[in-house]
Amino acid sequence: MDGQNGNSRIKRLVDEIVDTYEDNSGINFIDAANLPVREKIIESLDLLVEVMFPGCTGKRTVTRSNVRFVLGEILCKVRAELSDQIELAFRHKCRRDNCPNCDCRKKSEKVTDELLASLPRLRELLKGDIEAAYDGDPAAESFEEIVLSYPFVHTITVHRIAHELYLRDVPLIPRMMSEAAHSKSGIDIHPGAKIGEHFFIDHGTGVVVGETCVIGENVKLYQGVTLGAMSFAKDERGRIIKGEKRHPTLEDNVTIYAEATILGDITIGKGATIGGNVWVKQPVEPGVTIAMTNTSSLYRHHKPRARREKETTD
Repeated sequence: MDGQNGNSRIKRLVDEIVDTYEDNSGINFIDAANLPVREKIIESLDLLVEVMFPGCTGKRTVTRSNVRFVLGEILCKVRAELSDQIELAFRHKCRRDNCPNCDCRKKSEKVTDELLASLPRLRELLKGDIEAAYDGDPAAESFEEIVLSYPFVHTITVHRIAHELYLRDVPLIPRMMSEAAHSKSGIDIHPGAKIGEHFFIDHGTGVVVGETCVIGENVKLYQGVTLGAMSFAKDERGRIIKGEKRHPTLEDNVTIYAEATILGDITIGKGATIGGNVWVKQPVEPGVTIAMTNTSSLYRHHKPRARREKETTD
């Protein structure tokens, strides 16, 4: 009897849970065979990182005599696997938007080929980012140390790849890539952010860079920096209006120190410096330094505890 009652309760529970799936609110993945798979995206990312920094993972022995063979093998594999995942993402968007006539396969192959064609340019950008890290961190002893140990390197590599797909309106996958890097490094860069040459994030943990940020050349951030939005414009029905510029623009040669927060569609001018723990909600002129006022530390001098001498009696 207890078994029958338990089965009945499970059946009722199943019915109640299935009822919550009926609204098709976008969080259901039943019959959604056209969704990209996170693990396969990460596999393709790992292969692309190997292209950018050959031999860095130790998974492949790369020499001057076999490097062309290794790269050819990786690129063929990425082209096949990533184009399949991009096709799934396009098919999902077509289903959502009722677009039955789109040739998702052709689009996915075109986007994948364009991404692969951009790799030489992206590698030059990454070489500049590594150089910026070396020049900007007195503790860095070599480029190899930076590539092998700095969490920023993985994040900016993934970002520059994901940004290329974002620019080509690939659904889902750019954000999947950036969040994979975020979970690994603690640095959260939206794939829509535009980042110039010689970019460096020192330490990195807790940095947030929003979707519509524009970052110039030779910009340096420290840990905990937030480049966020002040508020969100809404339409007459109270829904957030998407696609508007809502994050800061940092011009060339800007430095932002730890835990600074810069909010809204404002511009931090060329060569400006933003001190640690500062909140900035207004534009900053070129060459200006913004720092906290009346900062002071409190020192308390504690008297040493008197030793209690144990009295002894004879």
